[in-house]
Amino acid sequence: MRSENKKHLIRIGAITIFAVTIYMLTAVLGFKSPHGINQLEGLYKQPKGTIDVVFMGTSHIHCGVNTGLLWEKYGMASYDYSGAEQPLWMTYHYLKELYKYQSPEVVVIDLFAPARIKEDYQYTWMNENIHGMRFSLNKLQMMFASMEPHMISKYFPSFASYHSRYDDLEKGDFNDFFWNDHEQIAFKGYTPYFKKEPQDKPEIETTEQGGLTEKSEKYLRKIIKYTKEQGSELAFIVVPYIMTESDKETYNEICRIAREEDVFFVDYNECYKEIGLDFANDFNDNSHLNYWGSCKFTSFLGENLRANFHISNKAGWEGYESWDENTKLILEELEIWKEETFSNLLF
Repeated sequence: MRSENKKHLIRIGAITIFAVTIYMLTAVLGFKSPHGINQLEGLYKQPKGTIDVVFMGTSHIHCGVNTGLLWEKYGMASYDYSGAEQPLWMTYHYLKELYKYQSPEVVVIDLFAPARIKEDYQYTWMNENIHGMRFSLNKLQMMFASMEPHMISKYFPSFASYHSRYDDLEKGDFNDFFWNDHEQIAFKGYTPYFKKEPQDKPEIETTEQGGLTEKSEKYLRKIIKYTKEQGSELAFIVVPYIMTESDKETYNEICRIAREEDVFFVDYNECYKEIGLDFANDFNDNSHLNYWGSCKFTSFLGENLRANFHISNKAGWEGYESWDENTKLILEELEIWKEETFSNLLF
């Protein structure tokens, strides 16, 4: 009997060691990125049912919508659930993943992707939009919608993509463990840029419509239908950037669809003056706002959303302390940037 018990304990110990080893390897070797993967993984850390406003789409969202400022000014419990150059078919499956854990009052989707992404498949930022999502039927469906069949083996299973990262490991790769959950819960997706790159202000007034691909329109309408079925209000927006005439033609076409479907839509490229954007100081590059531009835009967006939708003010509520921490972390990041900039000026 003692011999059997000993063997049983040895088996349990071996299984435990194997499980811990796999967990540690996955945590260390797994891809990390502030432009999609961290936003995906961060969703699972959020207390269920606490996100009232979710912002979705491309990097224009997580670089342009300051979740800490929305909390500080309006008590909005928001989250940037986006990925670099994320096409609408991925956004649709992100939306399905979101509703497994959250029931947002308002879903806000940026529409830069359909204006620029005209191919049925984009691979440049695939890792950022795939890795971080938990395995499920929804993830498989997203992969089949997002890549050609012969490409799937390059991204699935996840270990096939990151098993050879040993030589690329950095200090940050050793921070993604369960004992760091406090900081991961406080992360709400916002990833600010601090560079200032002057831009020329676009002067575009075209009323032409066009450029929305068949696949993009299909998933745009699927997003509208699915969100309505879930009982959330829906808003389509375009975060300010240096827009082209062809981009505007696509937004004009989307505007027509939004009117047909009775969906709120604002192209904030038409509100540069009202937002107060300074084209010499508020852009990181021609496609993204920097920190200061994002603060101006977020303040304007927050007022706009509050005026058009019912959004709860959760400031001071029990269970929402992580949004206070999110605000602090963003301000700490700004202070670190200031100190580094001052140090570089001195030396």
